[in-house]
Amino acid sequence: MPLFVLPFPVFDPVFVELGPLQIRWYALAYIFGLVIGWAYARALLRRDWLWGAVVRPQAELIDDLLLFVALGVVFGGRIGYVLFYNLPFFMAQPSEIFALWHGGMSFHGGLIGALTGVWYFAHKARVPVAPVADVCAAVAPIGLLLGRLANFIKPELWGRVSDVEWAMVFPGAGPLPRHPSQLYEAGLEGLLLFIVLAVIVRMGALRRPWCVSGVFAVGYGIARIISEFFREPDPQLGFLFGGATMGMVLSVPLICVGLLCLWRAFGAQERSV
Repeated sequence: MPLFVLPFPVFDPVFVELGPLQIRWYALAYIFGLVIGWAYARALLRRDWLWGAVVRPQAELIDDLLLFVALGVVFGGRIGYVLFYNLPFFMAQPSEIFALWHGGMSFHGGLIGALTGVWYFAHKARVPVAPVADVCAAVAPIGLLLGRLANFIKPELWGRVSDVEWAMVFPGAGPLPRHPSQLYEAGLEGLLLFIVLAVIVRMGALRRPWCVSGVFAVGYGIARIISEFFREPDPQLGFLFGGATMGMVLSVPLICVGLLCLWRAFGAQERSV
Protein backbone atom coordinates (compact mmCIF):
# COMPACT_ATOMS: atom_id res chain seq x y z
CA MET A 1 0.00 0.00 0.00
CA PRO A 2 1.49 3.41 -0.95
CA LEU A 3 2.05 5.93 1.83
CA PHE A 4 0.10 8.55 -0.11
CA VAL A 5 -2.83 7.89 -2.42
CA LEU A 6 -3.84 10.43 -5.01
CA PRO A 7 -7.40 11.58 -4.42
CA PHE A 8 -9.71 11.04 -7.35
CA PRO A 9 -10.68 14.44 -8.81
CA VAL A 10 -14.46 14.14 -8.55
CA PHE A 11 -16.24 15.44 -11.64
CA ASP A 12 -19.90 16.05 -12.19
CA PRO A 13 -20.83 13.56 -14.95
CA VAL A 14 -23.16 16.21 -16.36
CA PHE A 15 -21.20 18.89 -18.20
CA VAL A 16 -24.11 21.30 -18.49
CA GLU A 17 -27.79 21.10 -17.64
CA LEU A 18 -30.31 23.16 -19.60
CA GLY A 19 -33.68 22.53 -18.04
CA PRO A 20 -34.58 18.90 -18.75
CA LEU A 21 -31.65 18.58 -21.16
CA GLN A 22 -28.47 17.13 -19.72
CA ILE A 23 -25.22 17.11 -21.70
CA ARG A 24 -22.81 14.59 -20.22
CA TRP A 25 -19.04 14.38 -20.60
CA TYR A 26 -19.43 10.99 -22.26
CA ALA A 27 -21.67 12.46 -24.97
CA LEU A 28 -19.25 15.34 -25.45
CA ALA A 29 -16.41 12.88 -26.01
CA TYR A 30 -18.32 11.28 -28.88
CA ILE A 31 -19.39 14.63 -30.34
CA PHE A 32 -15.98 16.28 -30.18
CA GLY A 33 -14.24 13.10 -31.35
CA LEU A 34 -16.40 13.01 -34.46
CA VAL A 35 -16.20 16.75 -35.16
CA ILE A 36 -12.42 17.03 -34.69
CA GLY A 37 -11.93 13.81 -36.64
CA TRP A 38 -14.12 15.19 -39.43
CA ALA A 39 -12.02 18.36 -39.63
CA TYR A 40 -8.75 16.42 -39.62
CA ALA A 41 -10.01 14.01 -42.28
CA ARG A 42 -10.99 16.92 -44.55
CA ALA A 43 -7.53 18.41 -44.10
CA LEU A 44 -5.86 15.11 -45.06
CA LEU A 45 -8.04 14.64 -48.13
CA ARG A 46 -7.24 18.13 -49.41
CA ARG A 47 -3.46 17.60 -49.42
CA ASP A 48 -2.61 16.10 -52.79
CA TRP A 49 1.03 15.46 -51.90
CA LEU A 50 0.01 12.97 -49.21
CA TRP A 51 -1.79 10.72 -51.70
CA GLY A 52 0.21 10.66 -54.91
CA ALA A 53 -1.81 8.79 -57.54
CA VAL A 54 -4.17 7.09 -55.06
CA VAL A 55 -7.83 7.71 -55.88
CA ARG A 56 -9.60 9.17 -52.87
CA PRO A 57 -13.00 10.74 -52.10
CA GLN A 58 -13.46 14.46 -52.38
CA ALA A 59 -13.19 16.32 -49.09
CA GLU A 60 -16.68 17.72 -49.61
CA LEU A 61 -18.15 14.21 -49.37
CA ILE A 62 -16.73 13.61 -45.91
CA ASP A 63 -19.97 14.80 -44.29
CA ASP A 64 -21.74 11.65 -45.46
CA LEU A 65 -18.85 9.53 -44.21
CA LEU A 66 -19.16 11.15 -40.76
CA LEU A 67 -22.82 10.16 -40.57
CA PHE A 68 -22.28 6.56 -41.67
CA VAL A 69 -19.30 6.02 -39.37
CA ALA A 70 -21.06 7.63 -36.39
CA LEU A 71 -24.07 5.35 -36.83
CA GLY A 72 -21.78 2.37 -37.25
CA VAL A 73 -19.84 3.18 -34.08
CA VAL A 74 -22.97 3.57 -31.96
CA PHE A 75 -24.87 0.53 -33.23
CA GLY A 76 -21.80 -1.66 -33.64
CA GLY A 77 -20.42 -0.65 -30.25
CA ARG A 78 -23.66 -1.51 -28.51
CA ILE A 79 -24.20 -4.79 -30.35
CA GLY A 80 -20.59 -5.76 -29.66
CA TYR A 81 -21.03 -5.09 -25.95
CA VAL A 82 -24.22 -7.17 -25.88
CA LEU A 83 -22.60 -10.11 -27.68
CA PHE A 84 -19.09 -10.04 -26.26
CA TYR A 85 -19.48 -8.80 -22.72
CA ASN A 86 -22.94 -9.42 -21.23
CA LEU A 87 -25.08 -11.65 -23.45
CA PRO A 88 -26.84 -13.61 -20.63
CA PHE A 89 -27.98 -10.36 -18.99
CA PHE A 90 -29.40 -8.92 -22.19
CA MET A 91 -31.08 -12.18 -23.13
CA ALA A 92 -32.88 -12.06 -19.79
CA GLN A 93 -33.70 -8.35 -20.16
CA PRO A 94 -33.80 -7.55 -23.90
CA SER A 95 -35.28 -4.09 -23.36
CA GLU A 96 -31.96 -3.05 -21.79
CA ILE A 97 -30.26 -3.45 -25.17
CA PHE A 98 -31.72 -0.09 -26.18
CA ALA A 99 -30.92 1.65 -22.87
CA LEU A 100 -27.73 3.29 -24.12
CA TRP A 101 -27.84 5.81 -21.29
CA HIS A 102 -26.99 2.99 -18.88
CA GLY A 103 -23.61 2.60 -20.59
CA GLY A 104 -21.97 -0.37 -22.24
CA MET A 105 -20.07 -0.02 -25.52
CA SER A 106 -17.46 -2.26 -27.13
CA PHE A 107 -14.59 -0.79 -29.12
CA HIS A 108 -14.23 -3.91 -31.25
CA GLY A 109 -17.95 -3.91 -32.04
CA GLY A 110 -17.80 -0.20 -32.81
CA LEU A 111 -14.89 -0.84 -35.14
CA ILE A 112 -16.88 -3.43 -37.09
CA GLY A 113 -19.77 -0.99 -37.28
CA ALA A 114 -17.47 1.82 -38.43
CA LEU A 115 -15.99 -0.41 -41.15
CA THR A 116 -19.51 -1.20 -42.32
CA GLY A 117 -20.12 2.54 -42.61
CA VAL A 118 -16.82 2.97 -44.48
CA TRP A 119 -17.75 0.23 -46.95
CA TYR A 120 -21.21 1.72 -47.55
CA PHE A 121 -19.79 5.21 -48.07
CA ALA A 122 -17.14 3.95 -50.49
CA HIS A 123 -19.77 2.00 -52.43
CA LYS A 124 -22.05 5.03 -52.59
CA ALA A 125 -19.24 7.45 -53.55
CA ARG A 126 -17.76 4.91 -56.02
CA VAL A 127 -14.27 5.11 -54.61
CA PRO A 128 -11.97 2.33 -53.35
CA VAL A 129 -12.52 1.25 -49.76
CA ALA A 130 -8.83 1.40 -48.82
CA PRO A 131 -8.28 5.18 -48.88
CA VAL A 132 -11.52 5.76 -46.97
CA ALA A 133 -10.47 3.23 -44.34
CA ASP A 134 -7.00 4.78 -44.14
CA VAL A 135 -8.42 8.26 -43.49
CA CYS A 136 -10.70 6.93 -40.76
CA ALA A 137 -7.79 5.02 -39.20
CA ALA A 138 -5.67 8.18 -39.13
CA VAL A 139 -8.32 10.13 -37.20
CA ALA A 140 -9.69 7.34 -34.97
CA PRO A 141 -7.18 7.88 -32.10
CA ILE A 142 -8.70 11.32 -31.54
CA GLY A 143 -12.00 9.74 -30.54
CA LEU A 144 -10.21 7.06 -28.52
CA LEU A 145 -8.29 9.68 -26.55
CA LEU A 146 -11.42 11.66 -25.71
CA GLY A 147 -13.43 8.53 -24.98
CA ARG A 148 -10.89 7.20 -22.48
CA LEU A 149 -10.74 10.59 -20.76
CA ALA A 150 -14.54 10.42 -20.48
CA ASN A 151 -14.18 6.95 -18.91
CA PHE A 152 -11.88 8.51 -16.31
CA ILE A 153 -14.20 11.42 -15.60
CA LYS A 154 -17.30 9.22 -15.20
CA PRO A 155 -15.48 7.18 -13.59
CA GLU A 156 -15.65 3.66 -15.05
CA LEU A 157 -13.35 0.96 -16.43
CA TRP A 158 -10.86 1.63 -13.66
CA GLY A 159 -7.67 -0.31 -13.11
CA ARG A 160 -6.61 -3.17 -10.89
CA VAL A 161 -5.62 -2.73 -7.25
CA SER A 162 -2.09 -1.36 -7.07
CA ASP A 163 0.49 0.16 -4.74
CA VAL A 164 2.06 2.52 -7.31
CA GLU A 165 2.48 6.08 -6.12
CA TRP A 166 -0.11 7.42 -8.55
CA ALA A 167 -2.82 4.90 -7.63
CA MET A 168 -6.28 6.33 -6.95
CA VAL A 169 -9.33 5.32 -4.97
CA PHE A 170 -12.17 5.47 -7.47
CA PRO A 171 -15.76 6.12 -6.34
CA GLY A 172 -17.70 2.88 -6.55
CA ALA A 173 -14.58 0.71 -6.84
CA GLY A 174 -14.04 -0.03 -3.16
CA PRO A 175 -11.57 1.39 -0.65
CA LEU A 176 -8.35 0.16 -2.28
CA PRO A 177 -6.21 2.31 -4.60
CA ARG A 178 -6.15 1.30 -8.25
CA HIS A 179 -4.31 2.02 -11.47
CA PRO A 180 -5.85 4.94 -13.41
CA SER A 181 -5.92 2.60 -16.40
CA GLN A 182 -8.24 4.89 -18.34
CA LEU A 183 -5.37 7.38 -18.55
CA TYR A 184 -2.97 4.64 -19.65
CA GLU A 185 -5.36 3.78 -22.48
CA ALA A 186 -5.83 7.44 -23.38
CA GLY A 187 -2.07 7.79 -23.68
CA LEU A 188 -1.40 4.56 -25.60
CA GLU A 189 -4.51 4.06 -27.75
CA GLY A 190 -5.10 7.77 -28.19
CA LEU A 191 -2.16 10.15 -28.02
CA LEU A 192 0.73 7.81 -28.85
CA LEU A 193 -1.11 6.03 -31.66
CA PHE A 194 -2.22 9.36 -33.14
CA ILE A 195 1.38 10.61 -33.18
CA VAL A 196 2.63 7.39 -34.82
CA LEU A 197 -0.05 7.56 -37.51
CA ALA A 198 0.50 11.28 -38.12
CA VAL A 199 4.22 10.65 -38.63
CA ILE A 200 3.78 7.79 -41.09
CA VAL A 201 1.10 9.75 -42.98
CA ARG A 202 3.64 12.52 -43.54
CA MET A 203 6.17 9.90 -44.61
CA GLY A 204 3.87 8.82 -47.45
CA ALA A 205 1.84 6.00 -45.89
CA LEU A 206 -1.39 7.16 -47.58
CA ARG A 207 0.25 6.41 -50.93
CA ARG A 208 0.18 2.72 -49.99
CA PRO A 209 -3.47 1.68 -49.63
CA TRP A 210 -4.21 -0.21 -46.38
CA CYS A 211 -0.91 0.84 -44.76
CA VAL A 212 -2.40 3.32 -42.28
CA SER A 213 -5.26 0.94 -41.52
CA GLY A 214 -2.76 -1.84 -40.85
CA VAL A 215 -0.61 0.24 -38.52
CA PHE A 216 -3.71 1.40 -36.66
CA ALA A 217 -5.03 -2.14 -36.19
CA VAL A 218 -1.69 -3.52 -35.02
CA GLY A 219 -0.94 -0.48 -32.86
CA TYR A 220 -4.34 -0.44 -31.19
CA GLY A 221 -4.28 -4.18 -30.61
CA ILE A 222 -0.88 -4.03 -28.90
CA ALA A 223 -1.82 -0.93 -26.87
CA ARG A 224 -5.07 -2.53 -25.73
CA ILE A 225 -3.38 -5.77 -24.67
CA ILE A 226 -0.78 -3.82 -22.67
CA SER A 227 -3.50 -1.73 -21.03
CA GLU A 228 -5.51 -4.81 -20.12
CA PHE A 229 -2.72 -5.90 -17.76
CA PHE A 230 -3.56 -2.87 -15.62
CA ARG A 231 -7.34 -2.68 -16.18
CA GLU A 232 -9.83 -4.47 -13.94
CA PRO A 233 -11.66 -7.14 -15.97
CA ASP A 234 -15.39 -6.70 -16.47
CA PRO A 235 -17.02 -8.17 -13.34
CA GLN A 236 -19.51 -10.29 -15.27
CA LEU A 237 -16.66 -11.95 -17.21
CA GLY A 238 -13.55 -11.80 -15.06
CA PHE A 239 -10.49 -13.56 -16.46
CA LEU A 240 -11.25 -15.94 -19.30
CA PHE A 241 -8.20 -18.26 -19.13
CA GLY A 242 -4.64 -17.94 -17.91
CA GLY A 243 -5.11 -14.30 -16.92
CA ALA A 244 -6.47 -13.31 -20.35
CA THR A 245 -9.35 -10.84 -20.59
CA MET A 246 -11.97 -10.37 -23.27
CA GLY A 247 -10.21 -7.20 -24.43
CA MET A 248 -7.01 -9.17 -24.99
CA VAL A 249 -8.79 -11.98 -26.83
CA LEU A 250 -10.61 -9.61 -29.18
CA SER A 251 -7.40 -7.70 -29.90
CA VAL A 252 -5.53 -10.75 -31.22
CA PRO A 253 -7.60 -11.12 -34.42
CA LEU A 254 -7.43 -7.35 -34.85
CA ILE A 255 -3.63 -7.52 -34.87
CA CYS A 256 -3.80 -10.35 -37.41
CA VAL A 257 -6.07 -8.27 -39.67
CA GLY A 258 -3.65 -5.36 -39.32
CA LEU A 259 -0.72 -7.54 -40.37
CA LEU A 260 -2.74 -8.72 -43.36
CA CYS A 261 -3.40 -5.08 -44.32
CA LEU A 262 0.32 -4.30 -44.08
CA TRP A 263 1.17 -7.36 -46.17
CA ARG A 264 -1.29 -6.15 -48.78
CA ALA A 265 0.04 -2.58 -48.65
CA PHE A 266 3.67 -3.57 -49.16
CA GLY A 267 3.40 -6.97 -50.81
CA ALA A 268 1.05 -5.82 -53.58
CA GLN A 269 3.51 -3.20 -54.76
CA GLU A 270 6.42 -5.63 -54.68
CA ARG A 271 4.45 -8.18 -56.73
CA SER A 272 3.68 -5.51 -59.35
CA VAL A 273 7.35 -4.59 -59.82
